[in-house]
Amino acid sequence: MHEKMSRVDPKMLELLVCPLTKGTLTYNRDRNELVSESGRVAYPIRDGIPIMLVSEARKLED
Repeated sequence: MHEKMSRVDPKMLELLVCPLTKGTLTYNRDRNELVSESGRVAYPIRDGIPIMLVSEARKLED
């Protein structure tokens, strides 16, 4: 059985910042993405790799 990667290395999360705002990111386990509250966007994680491109980010609803 193949499991979707559902963990992010906490050390990696400490190093990553939002490319749009340079602010901190939080991990949303349910959606498997990194969220920038200040930028109101979420970056997907594919095969365990955060896709830190503004063009790939999902805009958060207000």
